[in-house]
Amino acid sequence: MFSPIASILVFAAVFFATAVIFSVLRAAYARYQERYLAKALEDLSDMFLFIDRRQMLILNACSILLLGTVGYVLVNPFGCAICAASGVFFPRLLVAFYRKRRIRRFNVQLVDALQSMASALRAGLTFTQAVEHVSKESPAPLAQEFGLLVKEVKLGVPLDQALTHMSERVGSEDLELVVVSANIARSLGGNMAEMFETISGTIRERFRLEGKIDAMTSQGRLQGWIVAAMPLALAVVLNFMRPDLMQPMLGHPFGYVLVASIAILETLGILWIRRIVQVDI
Repeated sequence: MFSPIASILVFAAVFFATAVIFSVLRAAYARYQERYLAKALEDLSDMFLFIDRRQMLILNACSILLLGTVGYVLVNPFGCAICAASGVFFPRLLVAFYRKRRIRRFNVQLVDALQSMASALRAGLTFTQAVEHVSKESPAPLAQEFGLLVKEVKLGVPLDQALTHMSERVGSEDLELVVVSANIARSLGGNMAEMFETISGTIRERFRLEGKIDAMTSQGRLQGWIVAAMPLALAVVLNFMRPDLMQPMLGHPFGYVLVASIAILETLGILWIRRIVQVDI
């Protein structure tokens, strides 16, 4: 039996340890909301997807619960912890994937939009009228961005600032080139129709080169994925054929360290292969 003094000391130690852990978790949650959640909501709003903070937290909680359950069913409690931890960042990865795909789609639409704007300028329309004409004829996401640009100009925002806002909102290097060229041409003078056609041809040629490079490096990327999947496939086959040999690795702390090391090395290998076969233009 503990003496009263020992019981008080143990209670005080547990109380202070709980207070410290709670303060650390609260600071981590505040930092998570400031850096991770706020960035995700800002990216979604830039893509015209408006959800509130509570919905994003619910989505995060659902991803943590789902991935943790999958890890527990397929692996063990250690796999459950790893999958649940990855579930914290899963919605952010989805947002980044969707944003990258949206930028790619915008760049493809921008090529035809520049040709249409060049034709509209040659027909006698002003720059704002040409942008409005393209926004009505194009699908999303280009129609959304150009439509918001026209609305900002009609509300009194200077055209150069509205173009800069659109460039920062979209995050496209091709659009940034168009915006810088348009602002320079408007301030110093120049044939904007010819400039848009030149930029459109340059972007189209870059797309052609990127497609050719992707076709030439597709075999290397496929080999990388196959080599990376071989240890996982071998582990699944061995676990099905000889579970008695795999159980020590999945039920011992040394096995946890080994599995974590394999996962880290596999991830580094995939990233290294992708870096080798990736060619920037």
